[in-house]
Amino acid sequence: MIVAVHQPHYLPWLRYVDKVVRSDVFVLLDDAQFTKNGWQNRNKIKTPQGWTYLTVPVEDPFGKSILEVRICNREGWRKKHWNALRTSYGRAPYFRRYAEAFEAVYAREWESLCDLNLHLLGVILEAVGVRTRLVRSSELGICGQATERLVAICRALRADVYLTGDYAAQNHLDPDLFRQAGIEVVGQNWHCPIYRQQFPQIGFIPDLSIVDLLFNEGSHALEILMGRPDRPMPLVAARIP
Repeated sequence: MIVAVHQPHYLPWLRYVDKVVRSDVFVLLDDAQFTKNGWQNRNKIKTPQGWTYLTVPVEDPFGKSILEVRICNREGWRKKHWNALRTSYGRAPYFRRYAEAFEAVYAREWESLCDLNLHLLGVILEAVGVRTRLVRSSELGICGQATERLVAICRALRADVYLTGDYAAQNHLDPDLFRQAGIEVVGQNWHCPIYRQQFPQIGFIPDLSIVDLLFNEGSHALEILMGRPDRPMPLVAARIP
């Protein structure tokens, strides 16, 4: 049983969804403290000028858990984000296939950042075709800090493997605690796949929101994400923004 744990992200990037796919159970750490300038309320999309952030404005999140963070709806962010997606991806091959589901998200007024992120994750996983079991940490009733809590979560879910973001991410873990519990720690070892993107004149941009892959590759998205493309990939020189 492979378990991974991560905070809920807004329009999560490819690396995040890859982690969900590679897990049997994915725990959404919704009661962790909100991180300013993190990925819990923003992510990147590609535009004709390069990448840009889409950021959900929030109300005074300092010291609050993700569950407690409220969205600031005075700034008209829903219209702005939907217009940005339509402008950047309106001509993408599969945008029309998924447009209705995403438009419905932005037509709805959201108060809770966590509710928005979890709903969007569900829309995205259904579109990609992922059936990983999702669990909210706030519903597990497991206390503790850092590695101790991660181990307790894994034990409660009968995990024998804990999937961490990458090998560098293990620096904040105590591997001895996992070892004592009989749980193997495995790094994700992420490499962004090359796939078709809009605006090829500015080059390939890696590690964008999963919507970039979904709108451009549609039913091929999961195979590409997992490194099993079922058709030849374009030869595009990658650049790091």
